[in-house]
Amino acid sequence: MLIDAHNHPNWHGHDSKKILENMDEHGIDQLWLFTWEVSDDEYPPSYHKVLPPTGLGIPLEDVISVGKEAPDRFVMGYMPHPKRPDAIDRLKAAVEIHGIRVASELKVRVTFDDPDAIRLYHFCGEEGLPVTIHLDYPIDRGRDYPRPNWWYGGSLDAFERAIVECPNTIFIGHAPGFWAHISGDDRAFTDSYPRGKVKPGGRVPQMLRKYPNLFADLSAGSGLTAISRDRKFGKKFLTEFQNKLIFGRDDFNSLLMDYLKSLNLSKIAFEKITYKNALKLLGECAD
Repeated sequence: MLIDAHNHPNWHGHDSKKILENMDEHGIDQLWLFTWEVSDDEYPPSYHKVLPPTGLGIPLEDVISVGKEAPDRFVMGYMPHPKRPDAIDRLKAAVEIHGIRVASELKVRVTFDDPDAIRLYHFCGEEGLPVTIHLDYPIDRGRDYPRPNWWYGGSLDAFERAIVECPNTIFIGHAPGFWAHISGDDRAFTDSYPRGKVKPGGRVPQMLRKYPNLFADLSAGSGLTAISRDRKFGKKFLTEFQNKLIFGRDDFNSLLMDYLKSLNLSKIAFEKITYKNALKLLGECAD
């Protein structure tokens, strides 16, 4: 079995037909579909190249529309913007009416430990909804008009405070700002995709060891770069944290799977990462 635990509807031009064809091509049995609820002042214009120009982000309507095409193959996710005063009501309705099972993706210009966000996380914990977060630091790339950068979530410190504050909520770390902290240096604050040897003392490994409610999502270029920048370290990392890591693509290619297969991980570790951990987060038996 194979589960892609991070993807989106209409992402890079993939409607329901293209997504299902891609899943069959890559041997994916189940795919998690995520929303991205974002306000107009938090939305980089560059995303108009990879998402329909009819709106902002990825609305719940798109997840529902694609999800209903193959309910046995899609797990639907939704995370309202935490600054909405009715955020909890919206999420509760989405769970009860549409069968939302994951609170994802949280990608907003609000610090992870904002009081409104904390209140929303507590509700997610009560409902058994894992929360996938997106962390990006305010790195000036010199090209992202009309802002010099597009930060999301604030910092790993803010994320850690949220994890501590909400011990009954499952969090799944994701994106450049999270994965850059795999190494024990400060390059996360200056480079979204740092490469080269991983230095000891990275905060991501430390936090995965410390917090039972923290998992990590290997999707996108950030996850793959983190585990491939230092091949020896990457294999050791995957082996040590085989119970905390989740396969996902956030795209429609085979790059992550190709790399995982090249490492010759143990069968047990490979199966946990590629589907069993995802099933456990949904409360389903993985055996």
